[in-house]
Amino acid sequence: MLKEFKVFAMRGNVLDMAVGIIIGGAFGKIVSSMVSDVLMPPIGLLLGKVDFSSLFINLSGQPYSSLTAAKAAGAPTINYGVFLQAVLDFVIVAFAIFLLVRQVNAMTRKPEAPPAPSTKPCPYCLSEIPLKATKCAHCTSEVKAA
Repeated sequence: MLKEFKVFAMRGNVLDMAVGIIIGGAFGKIVSSMVSDVLMPPIGLLLGKVDFSSLFINLSGQPYSSLTAAKAAGAPTINYGVFLQAVLDFVIVAFAIFLLVRQVNAMTRKPEAPPAPSTKPCPYCLSEIPLKATKCAHCTSEVKAA
């Protein structure tokens, strides 16, 4: 069983998948940082100096000045600003993966269809003769045209 597992784990597609998962995790962190640190601040500024990471709905009924204060008090909250950032993260990662898959698909050549046969075997001597031939040039037998 250990030998079978080794063969499975060392197969090329399993290793490729593992590398892809590791790189994908690192890429996700980069995209999350780009969204929260680069994209959301200007968007928040355009929308009236809104910090999306601090947008929340307080469910406790007691007023809290920030999401951090509500979390410190243990108040139940709906953190829709953080959710919006996560959605934007997902959209960017999904779009990047789409572009990558599209590029890989464009780079892989589609196998060409084999050319249509132009000859057939003579049923008597098995020599190759043209498809439209009615007589074999090798054994002179009559054959049906295709």
